[in-house]
Amino acid sequence: MSSAEAVLTKEVQHLAEEAFHRKLISGYGEGPDNHEYQIVFQGKPRHFSLEQARSFLCDLLFEKQVSKCSEELSV
Repeated sequence: MSSAEAVLTKEVQHLAEEAFHRKLISGYGEGPDNHEYQIVFQGKPRHFSLEQARSFLCDLLFEKQVSKCSEELSV
């Protein structure tokens, strides 16, 4: 595994932990392939490349953050 791939793997792991903590996903972990990551979203396991997993998790976390801020502003 290259150093860039190791950094990406750590970043995906961190994002997945945060999404799990916020109850946005119900599970996560390395996929059967070295370059794959599994995320359980809405009860279904999904397999992503590391790049796709990073993008998916960033979008999910950002969307939830924007939604939360919008709710706070409307009060």
